[in-house]
Amino acid sequence: EVQLVESGGGLVQAGGSLTLSCAASGFDFAHYSAGWFRQAPGKEREAILCFSSSSESTWYGDSVKGRFTISSDDAKKTIYLRMNSLKPEDTGIYYCAFQDYYNTYSLSDCGVLEGWGRGTQVTVSS
Repeated sequence: EVQLVESGGGLVQAGGSLTLSCAASGFDFAHYSAGWFRQAPGKEREAILCFSSSSESTWYGDSVKGRFTISSDDAKKTIYLRMNSLKPEDTGIYYCAFQDYYNTYSLSDCGVLEGWGRGTQVTVSS
């Protein structure tokens, strides 16, 4: 059974940092694409970051560019989202998406990945 579980969310002050984790069980973790999405209160879910391991390319949403980065630990089959200089508008539920043997070429491509986690809440206080 494939499963994605996000963790690491919480309450942080504006200007602070937080690292989210996405543990991918049941996946091969090979030639994968991974994405992070955010759903702010009252808004639709938006893609904020998409990564293709095949091309080692990363695409960023404008709202997080220069502040958020993605990394991975292939041995642990875990994807990380490092968030720096957090702002109150970064508040929301953060979801990871993942798919093996799938290449992506743009931020929006991550929207069709098959595996999704249930999300973790991030709240940034002003």
